[in-house]
Amino acid sequence: MEAVFLFGRILFGMFFVMSAFNHIFGLKKMSGYASSKGIPSPKLATFVTGLLLLGGGLGVVLGVYTQIALVLLIVFLVPVTFLMHQFWTLKDPMAKATEQVQFMKNLALLGAVLMMFLIETPWPFALSI
Repeated sequence: MEAVFLFGRILFGMFFVMSAFNHIFGLKKMSGYASSKGIPSPKLATFVTGLLLLGGGLGVVLGVYTQIALVLLIVFLVPVTFLMHQFWTLKDPMAKATEQVQFMKNLALLGAVLMMFLIETPWPFALSI
């Protein structure tokens, strides 16, 4: 079962790592999207959220500083979910449906992150630092 946990942990954490690369290396595109949502200082916000995603995702994948990593993911997920995916404000049915899916996905990810706090540390196959 520990190998299954490791595999799941890698899949889960890599979702955030890949999102971090999109934020950091696709800064222009991602900050444009943030700007369209009315986020102040969109380039800075996009870069900082990329760092949150990278730290949180790597912490989960490697099993290091897991409590801090989970907090970083919460600090990302809570505001982004409510600021970027306000489906309830949209009139267009397609845009509303898309944003609602993204909103619900983020809530599901947040739920998973919260549950991970209950896993005893050190996690199986965690790297030692």
